[in-house]
Amino acid sequence: MNIAGITAEYNPFHTGHAYQVSALREQLGRDTAVAAVMSGNWVQQGRPAVTDKWTRARMALNGGVDLVLELPTVWAASSAESFARGAVALMCCSGVVDTLCFGSEAGELSSLQAAADCLDSPDYPAQLRRALEGGASFAAARQTAVEHLIGPVGTALASPNNNLGVEYLRSLRALGSAIRPVTVRREGAAHNTWDETGEGFRSATQLRQHLARGEWEAVRPYVPAGNLPLLQSAPLTDPELGERAMLACLRKMRAEDWAKLPDAGAREGLPQRLERAGQRCHSLDDFFAQAKTRRYAMARLRRMALWAFLGLTAADISDEPPYLRVLGFNARGREVLREMKQKARLPILTKPAHARALDGPGRQLFELEARCTDLYGLFLPQLPPPRQEWTRGPVIDID
Repeated sequence: MNIAGITAEYNPFHTGHAYQVSALREQLGRDTAVAAVMSGNWVQQGRPAVTDKWTRARMALNGGVDLVLELPTVWAASSAESFARGAVALMCCSGVVDTLCFGSEAGELSSLQAAADCLDSPDYPAQLRRALEGGASFAAARQTAVEHLIGPVGTALASPNNNLGVEYLRSLRALGSAIRPVTVRREGAAHNTWDETGEGFRSATQLRQHLARGEWEAVRPYVPAGNLPLLQSAPLTDPELGERAMLACLRKMRAEDWAKLPDAGAREGLPQRLERAGQRCHSLDDFFAQAKTRRYAMARLRRMALWAFLGLTAADISDEPPYLRVLGFNARGREVLREMKQKARLPILTKPAHARALDGPGRQLFELEARCTDLYGLFLPQLPPPRQEWTRGPVIDID
């Protein structure tokens, strides 16, 4: 049995995601099992997911995924490089994934591999330093450096899914993995954009905006059958509900606290800037407005604010995840789990009792994840009971 891995947020799962799963099976065979490594309750943009990870896992199973594994928050809410490294490490440690599939604007691997090779070349660091000295943001400087070294093919880094795909390729090489990469062209609205034409697929960003306004009929055509009732019955997050709790944390942060976070920018004076913004701001938007400059991308600042709120530091990111957490599976996914139990290099958590048996880094990370889930509840209309991580098992969809 072929077993293909997909890394995603599924925030929420929509018809574009279903198209990727279907296109993958067209390439590899209809009996291919699809294992998704999915972000938990917090996502890369430094925000709470639109609904909880168990609901999103069920939506993924409805959309054709067979097994959903959790990408822990310390990787899920990180930079593209760290996000990709955590996800690919989980696939490698599963012992069963033979193919990594990702969506990209390019729809082919050659330009993405060229960019990945360039980023790992000995000539890249010096070019990056030159670009950064001009005051550009890291993302812009990175693209400029790559274009200088390999020419127009480096423009692939300007697109978000291409950029993430490049990081998957780099992670596969860094980990010495034999997993084969394949890419599916992303169709419809681009990531984090709005397309008013209504043609093709909608992005998750568009769907979240419809959901925030209660525009259910606008969402209906763009989610697989059966998923709209799940969204309608699930509690949806409201960022405003947790704003004061976040502000309380930001106002207590000092420069030395900010310096302990990933991408802290200590040499650039970012921790001091964030301390001043936290002490002077009267809202989250005001905090980001005071902290933002051309050099610091908003997504980076949002992630840092989230890490401060969750009480995480750069020291909480280990070289690789210490366990494989199962969020959901169907009948074919159960077959994948059986194979994983024979081949995986990490403990497999299929119920809370397995987490209680962890020790060392595994227990520490799970405790951190439990805290992150408890804090996620502050963004829901009704505060859920705490310690859900210790009581909720995976979603099982077996007829």
